Amino acid sequence: MPHPSPLLADSSEEKSSFLSDFFSSGAFGIFWEGGIFMWPILILLILVLAVIIERYRSLKLLEVDSSQLREEVTALLSEDKVEESLHLCDRSQGPVPAVLSSGLRKYLVLRRLKYDQAQLEEQVIKSMENSGVHIVAALERHLPLLATIASVAPMLGFLGTVQGMIVAFGDIEANVGQQNIVQAAAAGIRVALLTTAFGLCVGIPAYMAFNYFTGIINSFVLQVEASAAELIEVVSLRLTLNKDS
Repeated sequence: MPHPSPLLADSSEEKSSFLSDFFSSGAFGIFWEGGIFMWPILILLILVLAVIIERYRSLKLLEVDSSQLREEVTALLSEDKVEESLHLCDRSQGPVPAVLSSGLRKYLVLRRLKYDQAQLEEQVIKSMENSGVHIVAALERHLPLLATIASVAPMLGFLGTVQGMIVAFGDIEANVGQQNIVQAAAAGIRVALLTTAFGLCVGIPAYMAFNYFTGIINSFVLQVEASAAELIEVVSLRLTLNKDS
């Protein structure tokens, strides 16, 4: 039976030693030292990164200047071109065109049904409010998850630290008189604190991302409210002019 080549054995040992050193040093080594609570925190980190990427890409697609659209819609409505303004909103992208489109569609239908001015305005406002609620809910998608992780990740880190401290002091008590107590306590506390550090490293970016996306969404909401108020004003003026004529 042929014996394995010494060169192959040495190569295998070097590869095994390299992998062992790789996973026991640097970030991987710190992660393994942290204990079992590092795993749920790692899962939370993956979720945070996924939500941040998804929300950033989605909200960036909606960052369009709606001021020109609002001016064009106002100009078309002033000339009583409701269908043209509706088509313009349908062709545009973003929360403002969506809300305006909802209001204009309701206005066009109810005007053809000969609703009176008060009912028409009330129904248009209600339609835009309902549309705005759904749009805000879509914009805030996954944000509650970020807020939850921002709170839970540090708490998991603290829990891991408490568990690590319990184990460390148990080992110290069991080895009293056999080793340096200060050295043993320092080593155990260092390992226990790793979960707290890792939990904060996940929670802080999650909290910052939540506030950042909330600010962007609030700006969208303000644009929607301003556009809705402007549309109602133009619709009221157009109804008054039509009534007088």
